[in-house]
Amino acid sequence: MREKSLDLDHKTILVTGAAGFIGSNLCLRLLKRTEGARIIGVDNMNMFNPIELKEWRLNYIGEIAQRCSSEWMFREGDISDKEFLDWVMQRFRPAVVVNLAAQEGVGYSIENPYVYMNSNMVGFLNVLEGCRNYPVEHLVFATSASADTEVVQKAFPEEEYGDHPVSFYAASKRSNELMAHSYARLYGIPVTGLRLYTVYGPFGRTDMAYFAFADRLYRGETLSLYNHGETAGILPTLMM
Repeated sequence: MREKSLDLDHKTILVTGAAGFIGSNLCLRLLKRTEGARIIGVDNMNMFNPIELKEWRLNYIGEIAQRCSSEWMFREGDISDKEFLDWVMQRFRPAVVVNLAAQEGVGYSIENPYVYMNSNMVGFLNVLEGCRNYPVEHLVFATSASADTEVVQKAFPEEEYGDHPVSFYAASKRSNELMAHSYARLYGIPVTGLRLYTVYGPFGRTDMAYFAFADRLYRGETLSLYNHGETAGILPTLMM
C-alpha cells in the first residue's frame, strides 16, 4: 500500500460532527499540528448525547485555538440540510473534508431507522455532492466496525468484505463505503474511509458500554444486557 502525506498547513479543513468525541479531538489535533490552517467545524448539536458535553468540547477547542497559529470557527447546522452544506462548501472552499457527522448507535437504529437514513445516508450524499461540486484534495469519512458485524467475531483478512450487516446502522455505514467508492470512481475524488472500532477516552460518548457500566456501578444500579447476554447473531445492546 502506498503512503502519501498530505500537507495541511495553510489549508482550509472542514470537520463535520465537530462537537462529537472523535470530531472534537480531531479539531484539537489539527489546531496543534498545523500552521496557518483554517479549521471549520460543523455540528447539528442534537440531543443523542448530552448537549452540555458537546458545548464543553466546543468551548475547550475555542480556548486552545487562542494559543494556536491556525484559525478555528464553528457553524451549527445539519449535513442532511443540502442548502446549509452547499453554503459551507461554497463559502469556505475546504481543501480537505473529514466527515464524522452521523447518527451513531446500533440499538437506537432499531426503533428510529429514518433518523439514520436522513443523517447517515442523505447527509453523506450531500457531503459527496459538495466534494464533487467544490473539488477537494481529499475526503476522509468515518464508517464503522458494525459493517463487519457477521465476521468481526472471528479472525478474518482485511480483504474480506462486510456485506452482511445485521442492523440498520451497520447497513447505513456500509452504504457510505459503497457511495464513496462510486463517487471516487465517477468523479476522481480522493477518498479514505476509516472503519473505526470501539473508540473511547476522556469526555467520550455517554452511550458507550464502558460509560454505562461505570455510571450504573457508581449509582449502585444493576447492569442490563439484552439478547440474553448472547453475542451470536447480533451483538448485545446495552440500554441505559
